[in-house]
Amino acid sequence: MAHQEANTGNASSIHHWYDPHSTPANITGGDGITVWDDNGNEYLDFCSQLYCTNLGHSNEAVLEAMDEQARTIPYVSSAKRTPAREELATQLAQIAPDGLSNTFFSISGSEANEIAVQFAREYHDAPTVLTRWRSYHGGTYGAGALTGDPETRATIERHAATSGAAKFLPPIPKAFDTNDPAELARQAGEHLEFVIRNENPDSIAAILMEPIAGTSGAFPAPPGYFEHVRDLCDEYDILLIADEVITGFGRCGEWFGIQTENVSPDMITFAKGITSAYSPLAGVMTTPEVASFVQTNGFDIGQTFGGHPVGCAAGCAAIDEYADGVIENVAELEPTIRSKLQAIEANHRVVSDVRGRGFLWAVEFADPKTGKPFNDPRVSDEENPVTNILQATREWGVMFGGGRPGFQIIIAPPLIADQADLEQALDILDESITAVFE
Repeated sequence: MAHQEANTGNASSIHHWYDPHSTPANITGGDGITVWDDNGNEYLDFCSQLYCTNLGHSNEAVLEAMDEQARTIPYVSSAKRTPAREELATQLAQIAPDGLSNTFFSISGSEANEIAVQFAREYHDAPTVLTRWRSYHGGTYGAGALTGDPETRATIERHAATSGAAKFLPPIPKAFDTNDPAELARQAGEHLEFVIRNENPDSIAAILMEPIAGTSGAFPAPPGYFEHVRDLCDEYDILLIADEVITGFGRCGEWFGIQTENVSPDMITFAKGITSAYSPLAGVMTTPEVASFVQTNGFDIGQTFGGHPVGCAAGCAAIDEYADGVIENVAELEPTIRSKLQAIEANHRVVSDVRGRGFLWAVEFADPKTGKPFNDPRVSDEENPVTNILQATREWGVMFGGGRPGFQIIIAPPLIADQADLEQALDILDESITAVFE
């Protein structure tokens, strides 16, 4: 007993993305778009915690739906059917891009991406999936192989190699040395075709991409790029998978980010916003062709908590909430974010770029003398002034997210934020940049 008491006296959780040199905030409560810590400090939550609390922290409709489901039956095996699961699948089919009709539920975005890849490999009897450098698709072994972020992939592969993924360049100006959108779309599309042909099209099961990059920099593709990708997938018989773990459920001004590109994928993976993060839930939406293949051949893989009924009830309620003006709010207020960030870029020479869509934006920093990042954590461990900006905004009451790589800041407020919230938070960002650099 004495030994047990000694151990529990020092007991604590080990938080994710653990850094022994920093102490995370201890969040004890929240309401709307505001959270507070154990010292009573309040913060505007402009990272939606992990880009997921899209409806804020106190949506009564979602909470009531979860409570009702838990009191009806709190758990049903993922190998069985239950009304909440079937209702959510029906609602998803109604809001999904044309052609996506069936859903396989899982628990996290990492697992959803792994399941989608498994579907694609089985469907095409092919081993390879193409993903972009400077991408993030999850932190498990399978999803880590898909991820182009070197910090994540190197951590996972330190003791065991992953396989089955090949990388291509994202459609960003620095990758192709052009700022002309049409030229960028052309070069990036031709580069992707080169990779497809180099890998052998028959070996490629799918191309997996975020419609608008998430934590890797909120960069949208240039006009025409996704149409080119869709054409390549059709020409070489490759499935197109849209990773909507961050971009789904209104964050980019439509139900799904890929809908801002007027392209229909063969699969969508989702998580985070499906329940506004009130309950863990994720999944894969597929075309009837892929679904029929799985249903005909079987799929002898599952997860205990995939499609948890309480999560599905939360998802149904969240979709109703999104449909009640929340997504329209994002579309209406996107110009406010855009204009405020463009003003910040004009006011500060250290801001090298701003970009994004809807309520998902990035501010990138670089030394104006060299055009290079003050610190690129991929190749240097020197002090990073962007970290100081994040610290300053937190001291003044706003939480933003750090991007991958760490020379950028991600702006992703809950979708219920109003114009005053956006102006207040971005004014604080502006003042914080001044405090750190000037």
